[in-house]
Amino acid sequence: LAPRDKPSTNNITIGFVPNSGHNSHLLFSRSTPLLTNIMSWNNYIDRIISSKCDKAAIIGIDGSLWTTNNHPNNWNITASEASVIGKAVSDPNLTVFQQSGIIVDGVKYECLRAELNSDNKMVLGKKKDDGFISIQITKTAVIIAHTKEGESHGDTAVAVEQIASYLGQSGI
Repeated sequence: LAPRDKPSTNNITIGFVPNSGHNSHLLFSRSTPLLTNIMSWNNYIDRIISSKCDKAAIIGIDGSLWTTNNHPNNWNITASEASVIGKAVSDPNLTVFQQSGIIVDGVKYECLRAELNSDNKMVLGKKKDDGFISIQITKTAVIIAHTKEGESHGDTAVAVEQIASYLGQSGI
């Protein structure tokens, strides 16, 4: 299940009850809500944050904000910045980032590398005296993380790639 910030009102609970024979009975219930609040998008930030990575966010490729300011390490991307990033990642060659840079939280990062492969798209950027930005794009999500100035961005890039891989394998 994909994380949700709040449970859906149209939930269906599915359960299996073993039978004494070879078959099991499948039970459906519309009266018992299915708990879908197992993990919010903000919990993914905890998997990215390290001693080198100080903030992260996840947005949709449609420009929607998936993580929220409720997490202390959420990177506060504005709705307009998310919209621009969403449109930029829809470009199969990622040329928007290469031509205009990457703007997050009011800071413009120079695009150092934009790489395409069969599973994900990856973008790395840098702003002198601010740090690095690592971006991975899946079918529907954009995972973005910041590495503090003076720190190696390799660990952050790996953590972002791991989350992107997991979400990609989950069809997200």
